[in-house]
Amino acid sequence: MKKVPATKPRKTAEMAKEYRFDYSKAKPNRFVRRMKNGPLVVVIDPDVAKVFATPEQVNNALRALISAMPKK
Repeated sequence: MKKVPATKPRKTAEMAKEYRFDYSKAKPNRFVRRMKNGPLVVVIDPDVAKVFATPEQVNNALRALISAMPKK
């Protein structure tokens, strides 16, 4: 039976006080065109999801809530 070497405890890396990024190597976001008018995805809790069968029902409920909110 082979002996398995004991794993060394990992050193926890600390956050540096400051990071310097080379923005000259940055590339434009290639997905920005897709996201401009695309839907916003929100994850709702399972108990809330049981109440609504369709996205339209969720949107209607949220619109009703928005209309009931006092104006700023």
